[in-house]
Amino acid sequence: MPEVRTVATHCPYCALQCGTRLTRERRGVSVRPTDFPVNRGGLCQKGWTAPALLDVADRLRHPLLRRDGELVPVSWETALDTIAARLHAIRAESGPDAVGVFGGGGLTNEKAYLLGKFARLALGTSQIDYNGRFCMSSAAAAGTAAFGLDRGLPFPVTDLGGADVVLLAGANPAETMPPLMQHLRSPDLIVIDPRRTATAEQAALHLQPLPGTDLALALGLVHIAVTDGFSDTAFIRERTQDFDAAWQRAMSWWPERVERVTGVPVSEQRRAVRMLAEAGSAYVLTGRGAEQHSKGADTVAGFINLALALGLPGRAGAGYGCLTGQGNGQGGREHGQKADQLPGYRMITDQAAREHVAEVWGVLPEVLPGPGRSAYELLDALGTSDGPRALLVFGSNPAVSAPRAEHVVSRLTSLDLLVVADFVPSETVELADVVLPVTQWAEEEGTMTNLEGRVLRRRRLQVPPGHARSDLEVLHGLATRLGEPGHRYPTTAREVFDELRRASAGGKADYSGISYQRLDAGEALHWPCPDGEHPGTPRLFLDGFAHADGRARFAAVEHRDAGDVPAEEFPLTATTGRVLAQYQSGAQTRRVAELNDAAPEVFVEVHPDTAARAGLAEGALARVSSSRGSTIAAVRLVPTMRTDTVFLPFHFPGDGRANLLTGDALDPRSRMPEFKVSAVRIEPHREVAP
Repeated sequence: MPEVRTVATHCPYCALQCGTRLTRERRGVSVRPTDFPVNRGGLCQKGWTAPALLDVADRLRHPLLRRDGELVPVSWETALDTIAARLHAIRAESGPDAVGVFGGGGLTNEKAYLLGKFARLALGTSQIDYNGRFCMSSAAAAGTAAFGLDRGLPFPVTDLGGADVVLLAGANPAETMPPLMQHLRSPDLIVIDPRRTATAEQAALHLQPLPGTDLALALGLVHIAVTDGFSDTAFIRERTQDFDAAWQRAMSWWPERVERVTGVPVSEQRRAVRMLAEAGSAYVLTGRGAEQHSKGADTVAGFINLALALGLPGRAGAGYGCLTGQGNGQGGREHGQKADQLPGYRMITDQAAREHVAEVWGVLPEVLPGPGRSAYELLDALGTSDGPRALLVFGSNPAVSAPRAEHVVSRLTSLDLLVVADFVPSETVELADVVLPVTQWAEEEGTMTNLEGRVLRRRRLQVPPGHARSDLEVLHGLATRLGEPGHRYPTTAREVFDELRRASAGGKADYSGISYQRLDAGEALHWPCPDGEHPGTPRLFLDGFAHADGRARFAAVEHRDAGDVPAEEFPLTATTGRVLAQYQSGAQTRRVAELNDAAPEVFVEVHPDTAARAGLAEGALARVSSSRGSTIAAVRLVPTMRTDTVFLPFHFPGDGRANLLTGDALDPRSRMPEFKVSAVRIEPHREVAP
């Protein structure tokens, strides 16, 4: 082993994918930020402590097989042979859709691609989806409908620094992606959030609507833009269509009505529109707070309508974008692990798309199964008469992150076979029949695609510990045992990426001109990049939108109630979200001492008056209950909270799972669950005597 080894790579956490330099010495691995455009030499707490993930005490090092109720170490041959034999039997008895696959938005492009190919060819199943359905699917649906193309930011992050005004609807980057805030120091910020977050504290204007009413607010802002003379009529006429239908819906949302529904004062509504309209450069950005609703796609469309009405998209120095959350949230949804998509962001129901991908894969188009269930619907169907009897999970922890979490756990435990590939023993791993230890970020090669659509190189610093293998090796081993030819499932990331390039060629997310050679040479390549001479496309839509006629579409959307409305038994609204020191389900960050010390347990933010009515004091344990279940959390009194709203972070396991409260209402277009609105009551927690 050499004394010192250094590689340039990227942070394993959020979709900024901050540039870092890792150094391995005898004493361990250290990290330093690089002057990469999105982070400019900065890192957040999670980035600085990321090397601690590489040697956590309970790192998975050996395959595990459940015997007599206990997970015990076995060889790789035993683990893979056992899985393959049980999959053979299940498929023979119940057909290929009796096996499901659940992926993750943190997988590299290569893993996501090969996972989708494995599901559709080796398993022959349509039952594949991923946890990105819980994060960006509403913005994807709305963006595709409006612009003909879904890319989180159709411009580089650095463009935001030149703006005069930025509106953030349901986003809290000061905690979720802190390095982004250096690009938001110059603009005046308008923040729409039910909470007075760390980002809202830095805003010139904070609009604080009741959770679940963001669409009413968006409609009201469009109303003001038109009636107060701020709309860009020339842009609307020349570069869009369907404005009249959208205006018919927004027309009835006059400011006073919006105030009654949302609680946002008329004066603040008018000020927000005026700030955006009078700015020389302005952006509208949405995040999970706007998306995670049973009307999330329509809510995002409402904010896109506002941006279009003001003439922001499709010109330099202005626009609309979505702040993607997971590390590969963008690339993860482009290459085939989503139920309705094939590589290159092709729709699986498109015959031409099926023919193209089938040719690359060397099969007939009719071999490819059709679209399957979305993420929650897949989890909900597990173990039922017409649902999967087996599930393979890669890069996700649905026992904590899925809505209606206790129900999802019951479905996972009803399976004939649950296989989980991970590098730490997550709560989902603890339920598994077979556990496969896999590599993590600094132990593998690959690519990630950040929120700007920029493809980045992940580089290997060190070999994994114990007997951990890459996900690519796992998929190869399973595929060959299921009768597939080995060459169809390469085990090196470069080979997989070269095939991905061919499969994506001509698609909306065209990577065919991107290569490891170009990336390693330091080229900044944003998709689409259709050939080896193409410079990539950092800024989309400047010459036209991606619809055939080059025009963007307004959406005729209407506000409607959330799936769960407060009533006498459950009079408050609970909303969920993230905190600075934890990430996603917390399976990684809860194992890093510095991060866990900063946020060690679940809490519930409550207005002091609301707490007093419930008989609760600061630090007391509260029981927060919905019609689905109860969560136990420590009370934090927050005077800036709305008196009708409580907040819980979703990173914690056991009785602290915020998703014990959330329900199964889904957006009809994106199939996004409604994480942001649950009708609840809050009361002191009383221990029940045994």
